[in-house]
Amino acid sequence: MSERLFTRLTKENGIAILTIDNPPLNVLSERVGLEIRDCVTEVEHDDEVVVLILTGAGRAFIAGADIKEFPTKMARGEAKKMALEHFHTYNRLDFLPKPTIAALNGVTLGGGLELAMACDIRIAGEGVKLGLPEIKLGLFPGAGGTQRLPRLVGEGRAKELMFMGDPITATEAWQIGLVNKVVPDDEVLERAQEMAKVLATRTLTALSRIKKAVDKGLEMDLTGGVLYEAELLDEVFQTEDIVEGCNAFFEKREPIFKHR
Repeated sequence: MSERLFTRLTKENGIAILTIDNPPLNVLSERVGLEIRDCVTEVEHDDEVVVLILTGAGRAFIAGADIKEFPTKMARGEAKKMALEHFHTYNRLDFLPKPTIAALNGVTLGGGLELAMACDIRIAGEGVKLGLPEIKLGLFPGAGGTQRLPRLVGEGRAKELMFMGDPITATEAWQIGLVNKVVPDDEVLERAQEMAKVLATRTLTALSRIKKAVDKGLEMDLTGGVLYEAELLDEVFQTEDIVEGCNAFFEKREPIFKHR
């Protein structure tokens, strides 16, 4: 696409950092969504990148969708188009064959939480508020929120959060399994980078298959999931990196993976 106005993508040592920068609160406009999708596509096709971190500039991760765009979505079919555009963006992130970490540095509401839930891991600052407040506008989360949230926290808690629309604290989010870690606000990106540095030493041949096994396995019964897992395991045993991993173990050294 043309020049990115509201996102920045940096890459170093196998780690890409995507920063949403649409001040003051990084609202998720259609343009921002398209730029995020473009960045994710670039990361997917960059063989040097192993892990992607998403974060926000300033005092918000993403404070929700751009409500100023809503009046143009009142005609039948327009809201569906908008929702599916954002959902397509989230799916590109969800199905990215590389680990993703959401570094939640501030307000994470509505579409921002939907985006964060499409990531594999969420690290939140202790002062972060998270929620899906759409009900207070007479709406509901329509870009995957009603589907991803119950898969993360269970049906009852998900319905309560969406019915009430009130934000919860980072600690509450951790207690129900919505975020993986809660850290000091000024250490969010640093902690995400620490985790990413470890992941960048792993091989994508295994990381990508772990992601596929978990994500697709959740859509199957246990037997089907185990059989699918076995197919992926057979695939990974045909890679160069399994040979390197075993050789490194026998030679008592750290492996040097080539992601093939």
